[in-house]
Amino acid sequence: MVGDVFDGPEPIYQQIAQHIRRQVLAGDLREGEQVMSTTQFSTTYRINPATAQKAFGLLVDEGVLYKQRGVGMFVADGAQDRLRGSGRAAFFAEKLDPILDEAAYLGIDTEALLAHITARTNREAS
Repeated sequence: MVGDVFDGPEPIYQQIAQHIRRQVLAGDLREGEQVMSTTQFSTTYRINPATAQKAFGLLVDEGVLYKQRGVGMFVADGAQDRLRGSGRAAFFAEKLDPILDEAAYLGIDTEALLAHITARTNREAS
């Protein structure tokens, strides 16, 4: 996957952590489910084991994964809710607020924004 999935500008360990976060958010990895070991992960995706370990350690620190000594890593209880909460906060701060600022500069009012959002979500729901 290096060269395919983990080829973004961010450090590979951050890309790996984000990949696992997205799997948890999508329900592909469920709470209490064992995840691939760092050794398996590094072999499967052809990355340095220390890089995989750094990504998994970050997720443990965030409360997304927990380590059960001698058994492996598991998705923590409440991980999906925690990720949704932190993801929403980051979305508003990093994505939506700059868009709203730009809309204000362009003279786009709230009504026009809401109409566009409604039309877009209705189109995607069809």
